[in-house]
Amino acid sequence: MPKPLSLAFDPIARADELWQQRWGAVPSMSAITSIMRAHQILLSEVDAVVKPYGLTFARYEALVLLTFSKAGELPMSKIGERLMVHPTSVTNTVDRLVTSGLVAKRPNPNDGRGTLATITGKGREVCDAATRDLMGMDFGLGAYDAEECAEIFAMLRPLRVAAGDFAAD
Repeated sequence: MPKPLSLAFDPIARADELWQQRWGAVPSMSAITSIMRAHQILLSEVDAVVKPYGLTFARYEALVLLTFSKAGELPMSKIGERLMVHPTSVTNTVDRLVTSGLVAKRPNPNDGRGTLATITGKGREVCDAATRDLMGMDFGLGAYDAEECAEIFAMLRPLRVAAGDFAAD
């Protein structure tokens, strides 16, 4: 869990005030700074929950993705695409899961150059246990109710569309 800063003031609001004095009002500066700080807080909280399972949040996401597939396996390239990460990151993540016995790798019979990652029984057990724990702490978003979480999702969606993550409906 992140160490509380326990400041007597909001440092992002203070930075925004100073920014306005120096360069003028730029609401996007305080918004991005808030998003980046929220990312730090949330990643720290969820990593603390999955760490006892030998996972990072990135490894947990890969396990969950494999459980969503019909056969419990996906091509490495598909994992990278779905998790929106570079192929090198996928290889690193999956290799660590293989070392932990949570995933196995094998040649893709449909693509002579490709590799399939397959979740193991132990991987499913670890994924289920970590998921219970993450759901129990609302993935770090316990300060928000369900409606507010939906609003956060909706507010960030246009940013993801603009980045080209997917086509808008």
